[in-house]
Amino acid sequence: MPNPRLAARYAKSLLDLVVEQNSLDTTLADMQLLDRICRTSLDFTNMLRSPIIHADKKHQIMTAVLGKSIHEISLAFMTLLVNKGRESNLPEIASAFIQQYNVMKLIKTVKLTTAVAVDENVKTNILNKVLGGMPNNTVELETVVDETLIGGFVLEMEDKLFDASVRKNLHDFKNAVLDNSYMSQLR
Repeated sequence: MPNPRLAARYAKSLLDLVVEQNSLDTTLADMQLLDRICRTSLDFTNMLRSPIIHADKKHQIMTAVLGKSIHEISLAFMTLLVNKGRESNLPEIASAFIQQYNVMKLIKTVKLTTAVAVDENVKTNILNKVLGGMPNNTVELETVVDETLIGGFVLEMEDKLFDASVRKNLHDFKNAVLDNSYMSQLR
């Protein structure tokens, strides 16, 4: 079961350690790799969360999958989690580490959802507009294609959402037509 407080605490401890050890960038790359694996491989995540698989076997699997491609501090951290019985929280810890790194480095993630794939000029223009409102931050643009938007785009950043899609406009129009409050004024 996900535990965001526990994940944030372990991520903060790892972040403090790697800042002290001057291995922040390599550990970030390791956590991004681990996050990608956990998001794409349901089998790997289920293995981490399985109460049936013994901790030694989980450690062997994690070492076999990640051993050669990650830094020794990250591997030692994962070993610590297995020894403490917290390996089931590893996906959340990796995600929390990336979020805390982004906060520390003033990196904002902006998600652009469009009905069709957009070219680099459009991405650059949108990125420049977003950067205009946040001059001291770095912005990472994540693009997603969602054909149900019909046209237009949706821009998401943290808790803000700007929906300029055709789907939303059609939904608003439908609600305006179905709202018969103006009909009672005609009678």
